[in-house]
Amino acid sequence: MQQTTLSVLVRSLIPLLVLPAIPAVAQVTVPAAPSEPAAGGDTAVQQVVVSGIRASVRSALSVKENSNSMVEVVASEDIGKLPDTTIAESLARLPGLAAGLDRGNASQIVARGMGERFIGATLNGRELASSEPNRAVRFEQFPSESLSGAIVYKTQNADLVEGGITTTIDLQTVQPLKYKGRQASLKADALYYPLAKDVDAQSVRPRLGGIWIDQFADKTIGTAVAFSYQKQPSIEKRKNHWGFNEDHSVDMNGDGKVDKTPWGFEDELKRGTNERSSVLGKVEWKASPDALITADLYFARDKIREPSVQHWTGDVGNWDGWQTGNYSNLDIRNGYVVGATVKDVSLSTHSTRWIQNMDNAAGGLNGKFNVGDWKVEADVATSRASRASQWADVRNTTANNGTLSWSFTGNERQSYSFSEDTGNLANFGAPQLYIDNDGHVHDRLDSAHVSGALPLELGPVSRIKIGARFADREKSYHQTTWNISPANASIAPSAYQTLNVPGYFPALSLRDFEGTVSSVFGGSALDASGRPQTANDLLAGWKVKERTSALYVQADLDGELFGLKYRGNAGVRVVHTHQTGEGMESVNGAAPTPVEGGASYTKALPSMNLIFGLDAEQAHQIRFSLARAMSRAPLDEMRASRQISMDTTPGSQAPLTGSAGNPGLLPMMANQADLAYQWYFDKGSLFSAALFYKQIGSYIGITTDTTTLDGRQAIVTRSINGEGGYVRGLELVYQHAFTHLPAPFDGLGVAANWSYNESDIHEYTNHYPMEGLMRNNGGVTLWYEKNGFEARVSANYHSPFVRMPRWTAGYMAENGEETYVTANVSYYLTPQLQLRVGLDNITNQKVVYTQNANAYMQNVMEYGRRYNVGVSYKF
Repeated sequence: MQQTTLSVLVRSLIPLLVLPAIPAVAQVTVPAAPSEPAAGGDTAVQQVVVSGIRASVRSALSVKENSNSMVEVVASEDIGKLPDTTIAESLARLPGLAAGLDRGNASQIVARGMGERFIGATLNGRELASSEPNRAVRFEQFPSESLSGAIVYKTQNADLVEGGITTTIDLQTVQPLKYKGRQASLKADALYYPLAKDVDAQSVRPRLGGIWIDQFADKTIGTAVAFSYQKQPSIEKRKNHWGFNEDHSVDMNGDGKVDKTPWGFEDELKRGTNERSSVLGKVEWKASPDALITADLYFARDKIREPSVQHWTGDVGNWDGWQTGNYSNLDIRNGYVVGATVKDVSLSTHSTRWIQNMDNAAGGLNGKFNVGDWKVEADVATSRASRASQWADVRNTTANNGTLSWSFTGNERQSYSFSEDTGNLANFGAPQLYIDNDGHVHDRLDSAHVSGALPLELGPVSRIKIGARFADREKSYHQTTWNISPANASIAPSAYQTLNVPGYFPALSLRDFEGTVSSVFGGSALDASGRPQTANDLLAGWKVKERTSALYVQADLDGELFGLKYRGNAGVRVVHTHQTGEGMESVNGAAPTPVEGGASYTKALPSMNLIFGLDAEQAHQIRFSLARAMSRAPLDEMRASRQISMDTTPGSQAPLTGSAGNPGLLPMMANQADLAYQWYFDKGSLFSAALFYKQIGSYIGITTDTTTLDGRQAIVTRSINGEGGYVRGLELVYQHAFTHLPAPFDGLGVAANWSYNESDIHEYTNHYPMEGLMRNNGGVTLWYEKNGFEARVSANYHSPFVRMPRWTAGYMAENGEETYVTANVSYYLTPQLQLRVGLDNITNQKVVYTQNANAYMQNVMEYGRRYNVGVSYKF
């Protein structure tokens, strides 16, 4: 991907802002540590009513400074007011973190150069079910109204739910009894997407949200209710290269070298909606001075409906040279045909509709009690997630072949043309309907946890905490596919509208997709009910069951060593897991039959965190951590499904061959160390430098290996636990509120971070670097707050990294470097009424996937700039 001037500037600016921090702040008087440390070393957010950016920064740094772990914190600026629309956007700006984009939105998090397989996600300390096939949580489903903040644990604690080698992200909802009386906030926004005009879609959509907090019964009962609703345009322009004929191409220009031709290309104009809604309800009851009971429920729904129009080229692969005579104007680079003209080829037009409905629910009952000197906590929780999706395609292929010209030379250069008018329905044959596929994911996760903490005076041990957790999880997937090709089917030209977008073929898009499909293909054409599953459908389905139990003990430490005061914790968590994978098996193309497998394992996860104060005020800190951590295998790769071929010759001992899931996958394990220096040199100000090292074993990747199936040697392509390696990195952070400057400049502030990551781990697919590995990422945020006026400009950069953008396990692509720029401005018209303006993706950053490590094979997606204007009212 081409480096933009802005991306180069941001990468250059981050170290310049961070590295001079030590001399730049050397004359600042060091303040005393904040007066509200977390009780007993716990890192729970102390919820207070805050207002404005400066208060948010101070609140976040107070939690970070007083935590016994190395953490990053997102804190609310005000009631119902996190810095961004969703928590994903806020998380992506934290040191060492970034986000992969989905539909232009920050979604799944990458941390310390490691992808979503290494990130744990909890809500109020409880593990979350996921609507993705694996374990990844879509963080854009958590709007700002429902959360008071988040804590990102970069080091391990024995009392943390296991599962995040690189980090555990704990999302936190409001605690109504922490507030002073009744409070409420409402906000309304108009979202504007200029790109929508290009594809003739609605460009303005609404966003609403609010939160209400109250207290009753002499402030012993606190309640909170929050809601959000957003109907976001889902707009996209995209061109994609399908790859090259690597094995059956021929010499095209007579130089004696094979010239590899492309299989084809596709383009897409998408003009849908992404409708997100959520509701949170929470009740806290201070039953007595020694008892606090909390019940909460969170529910989110995400409904995506995306009509689009696509074109697919074909007949250009030149298998064994059969089309060589049709080619002209060859542009051959490094053995690949990246541009040419070829005659006598077909093209198809696709008026499609994608729907994706996701529901996520999480709730529980928690009790905290004082029993003598013991502090006892009991918690029961449940989490549910589901995903229903369907891709439907009304497809027409050109009636007569034409001539195709293209130039796909990399660096986002993608252009092609076709001799036939693709905006004229008369140039295409009869329509066909394809449903590929109607798929459903269901995830259920139930858990129970109990712990007790006792203060002690036993040498350096100031408190001991013991606990147990039990969890039961079940996840499944099934799909149905079908197609309908009625004789003499036809669609009237009036059912289509023609989209003319510069750089794209004229595109025929159905005005009313469902209505047209119903009238042409039948009223139940889009309904999977009663339809038989194909053999491939049965083989694609799976169910995984996972039951875990964990026991832990953790000691809080407080003492003196080498003349330095220290605090911290040390403990061990012992985890036992029993897993079962179910699926279907087909041998030599026979009808699928049920098959299952599984594994059990027990892992000990010791951890230690120490914080040494270098001065009496604890402003200068050295933090050190050692731990062993684990991340379980993706659930979809633990399926038992397999397709096997075998030699049926009597007496043959030839090995079985085929592809399979692997229900016996063990977790990835890591021994890790962290070292950090932190200097809290003023209120809301920090300089930090940190090093981390992780030695990862049992790394999971897809490859072809030799194993035993049903007592017989087999060579299958599947996920395995293979060799790992190291991941290491450096993180620099500089935050400062310039309150010592003369007015009006005393309202300025800056937050800058930069991280460098490297690893010797490579994926088994195309020898890619480890999934998620960003060599460089960081960001700069400049903010100003004064007399009710607030402004923030952020630029975040990451270098290229490998990701898994599809549901298909093992499909990988390199996500190109990106610089994402946002700006927000607000002003309080009255003490209650605030006017807000936001600008996202100011530079119109595109998302570019490069496939198969081939610079000419790119999938380039454009989502466009986004603006919002809104008002907030609090009372």
